[in-house]
Amino acid sequence: MTRFILSFFGAIFSLLTLGIAAIAISIGAIFWIYGRDLPSHESLAQYTPPTISRIYSTEGRIIDEFAQERRLFTPANEIPDLVKQAFISAEDKNFYVHEGYDPRGIAAAIVDAVRSRGQDVRGASTITQQVMKNFLLGGDRRAERKIKEIILATRLENTLSKDKILELYLNEIFLGQNSYGVTAAAQTYFNKTLSQLAPHEVAFLASMPKAPSDYHPVRNADRLLARRNFVLKEMYENGYITEAAYQSERDMPLRSVQNGDFTPFQDQLPPRDYFTDEIRRQLSRDFGEGEFFSGGFSVRATLDPEMQREAARSLRIALEQYDRSIGIWRGTGKTLPEEALAAWDEALRGESVARDIDLESQWYPAVVLDVAENTLTLGIEGHGEGTVPREDIRWLRGDFFDNFTRGDIVHVRRMMADGSDEFIRWSLRQVPEVEGGFMAMDVNSGRVLAMQGGFSYQHSVFNRATQANRQPGSSFKPFVYAAALDSGYSPATIVVDAPIEINTPQGVWRPKNASNQFYGPTPLRTGIERSRNLMTVRLAQEIGMDTVARYAERFGVYEDMQRVLANALGSEETTLFKMVAAYAMFANGGERVEPTLVDRVQDRYGRTVYNHEKERDNERVCVNCSDPNLPPGEAPRIANNRERVMDPVTAYQLTSMMRGVVERGTASGTVNLSVPTAGKTGTTNDAKDVWFVGFTSNIVAGCYIGHDQPRSLGSGASGGGMCGPVFQRFMQKAVAKYGGGEFTVPDDCMFIKIDRGTGARLGDGASGANVVAECFREGLEPLFGIQFDGGWAMGSGFDVITPTGPAREVTTSSGKKAVVGPKASFGTLSSGGLY
Repeated sequence: MTRFILSFFGAIFSLLTLGIAAIAISIGAIFWIYGRDLPSHESLAQYTPPTISRIYSTEGRIIDEFAQERRLFTPANEIPDLVKQAFISAEDKNFYVHEGYDPRGIAAAIVDAVRSRGQDVRGASTITQQVMKNFLLGGDRRAERKIKEIILATRLENTLSKDKILELYLNEIFLGQNSYGVTAAAQTYFNKTLSQLAPHEVAFLASMPKAPSDYHPVRNADRLLARRNFVLKEMYENGYITEAAYQSERDMPLRSVQNGDFTPFQDQLPPRDYFTDEIRRQLSRDFGEGEFFSGGFSVRATLDPEMQREAARSLRIALEQYDRSIGIWRGTGKTLPEEALAAWDEALRGESVARDIDLESQWYPAVVLDVAENTLTLGIEGHGEGTVPREDIRWLRGDFFDNFTRGDIVHVRRMMADGSDEFIRWSLRQVPEVEGGFMAMDVNSGRVLAMQGGFSYQHSVFNRATQANRQPGSSFKPFVYAAALDSGYSPATIVVDAPIEINTPQGVWRPKNASNQFYGPTPLRTGIERSRNLMTVRLAQEIGMDTVARYAERFGVYEDMQRVLANALGSEETTLFKMVAAYAMFANGGERVEPTLVDRVQDRYGRTVYNHEKERDNERVCVNCSDPNLPPGEAPRIANNRERVMDPVTAYQLTSMMRGVVERGTASGTVNLSVPTAGKTGTTNDAKDVWFVGFTSNIVAGCYIGHDQPRSLGSGASGGGMCGPVFQRFMQKAVAKYGGGEFTVPDDCMFIKIDRGTGARLGDGASGANVVAECFREGLEPLFGIQFDGGWAMGSGFDVITPTGPAREVTTSSGKKAVVGPKASFGTLSSGGLY
């Protein structure tokens, strides 16, 4: 009997042993089979998660963010222990003791699944397993994936430290509201940093990984509150918080940005504008779009926020003034259906209309609720109902209120009493159809201070400062004159202003002056001051379009300019960005300067990957900045090695001539600053595009206005009349902030006084409104009285406009008095001035 019993138990033991062995072999075989060809876990040691790239102003304030996934990477040593403890309590209380997977957790999950007959299936995944699932495996619940997960988790535990694994997890995990990682989530839900979070707030965040969509703080508040309190209890039971803290934190209400308890972080940012979007475009080109949107760059922009606001305001004023002069109502072109008007406020919030316009005061979207005989009743976003009187839209043509129907979406702004914040009434506004661009930059460093690419970025993201190719018109003429001055001509050189006929494949081209008049032989200075087209064409023909084109290409206005004579008048298209950058080289004495919107770019680890100043290190070098023996009061010496694109004398001559444009030429009626200012207007055929680009000794700025689909702005439109005031408004603020002074006079300048009307040489003591001290190159004897006609003789049969009025008495070079009569004609021009 004993032998039978022993045999029986021996058989059972053998069966159990064999069964255990078979199970072990089977499990081993399964893990061996599934352990082959798995993704490499070692790559996680170098993993860098996609992270937000941020743009900062010169003041160090965040002005924009760009990201594919809203994530702010935070190293493990900068994540507070309380945050780590909350997630460990909620997701994996044995994190610091297991080796990648938790057998007890798996067993408990199996028991729960059996008891519930498959209704209660939970993952029982450790944080390490979740890292492998998120990074290397899919999210399905198949047994195969769980086996692979455990294998990889075990391997990862042997490769990375617990803190590194936790860092990956806390920066990668999705926590709802398009927030990835704990830092972004803290900002999204509480507008706080991690170190500012209270225990109930970190428990809130630790509740999210289970099912972010099921724990919305408003829609699923009760469910989230219960989960949050469960996490707090786990934190207490694990010894991370005291019982008193648990009791007090459990009683805290559920507060969040989504529930209106905190101001959203995005509300602290200015609306996205043309400047930051252009940075996005340029850095995406330089670093790659994927790298920019996910690389966690910290970008220090050159933007001056104060100047940017002034640029937007100055351009918007001009565009709105022109739009109102047309007197046509277009509105937004959007209408709410009748059935939506009962809840118009909610319907209006869902409409995509511009909300980034601040002109005189903030513009708000509104919907027309009623059209009466003398008033419009409006529903105004965020401000309830309001009315607009008929008198507000007297600028419209026709029967005013015929333009409006119930449901129309419009814009309105508050009208305030002059000099106070006293509200008067609401006023209708519309985004103009005419558009434009504006840009300002430092003439020495190339730092772009402001850029406005249209009336409203939210209305149209197309940047007309950098993307719109338009004809520069007469604003191109300085490059023709620069080529001439560098070729030996002077501001006193005489060029014939008379009719021209040119045979082209398209027919005979007869260029004209804007005045449709002719002025005969005229000094170069007057030609640019009065923007004489015929003089410019003759000059371009004289020096050759090859020379003109090379200059335009050297200054970066064009890459490959067509050698066509009409291009001397600015008929070939370019951008405002290129024109402003080119004018900067006139202002700084003829040295190359590259415009930049970015001072510095750092990667996610703080390493500098681009520095504009270092890019220019070979251009400007401080010779004795580190010299300890530098005498008191003596400034360090800066050696300038920048490429010279123009002779400094030429640059000064041209600048002096363009000062004449501002002081008595085509911009004299609209530009009048307290510091020396130079510039050039531009108006194309039929006034389809109007321009003004000008500069002081340290700031250059340019404006362009025109329709996106080119058409005439009207017979009265001009660069001086429309863009001049934009430049004036902006530069008044720029001069107040950045100052300005006399333009630097080159050492090689020799000054001789001439009569600006005739180009005749005058004595050193000559004075009068028509006398100008002109810069000539030292060592080169200037020739006076020689005229150039470009090869087209001045014919007859047309009227030449000559000045009228009394003759002028001037002092000659010999000290004697002489009388200078009206401007010399073709037949009376002397060969040697007055001597």
